[in-house]
Amino acid sequence: MKRSSRNRLNHRHLEHFTGDTLFDRIARTVCHADCLPRKELYESWEVARRIHRRIKGKRVLDLACGHGLAAQILLLLDRTIPEAIAIDKTLPQSATTLAAKMTEQWPVLDTRLHFVEADITAIEAAPEDLLVSVHGCGSLTETIIDMACSSQSAVALLPCCHDLKRSDTGNLEGWLEPTLAVDVTRVSKLRNAGYTLFTQTIPGDITSKNRLIMAIPG
Repeated sequence: MKRSSRNRLNHRHLEHFTGDTLFDRIARTVCHADCLPRKELYESWEVARRIHRRIKGKRVLDLACGHGLAAQILLLLDRTIPEAIAIDKTLPQSATTLAAKMTEQWPVLDTRLHFVEADITAIEAAPEDLLVSVHGCGSLTETIIDMACSSQSAVALLPCCHDLKRSDTGNLEGWLEPTLAVDVTRVSKLRNAGYTLFTQTIPGDITSKNRLIMAIPG
């Protein structure tokens, strides 16, 4: 299957996920929910498992969360996470459908996953939090970095839709492709704020906007 497809996963795709791995079980549950774009499954999985290798045990704030799948996968990967809050200004109606199917399969999610419909700037982060955004569009990524620096929270971001008129390139666009210059400047800002940085990519066949920034204070 083309992993970058925005077509919804449904029962016709179950034959592609017949294994006993956690990913296959999640994918089958997503297929039964019949509401999630294929691309969103693969992005959420690849981001969550990379975060899990670096950052554990923190309350997760999944910002501009969409269906909140990244938060749900993190909860399944790390049982030491106390809770995850999936936040979006406007939650898709199908987020409830997906969460119900996921909770049916993994009841542990019922008390640890919460959805909040709100502007992310109304959320108060704390040092024990991990701010996550999978495809934080445009200047939303800068907003989340500022939130992290103010609260000394850990942060994990997969930026997209770079706004070259509003985002700082660090005057590096003479050397670097402009969107890369923006992300390098973002990393530099976090490093200057005292963060330890981890930079990775997720597979390019899922999305070309595949640069993952992870940062831990101190």
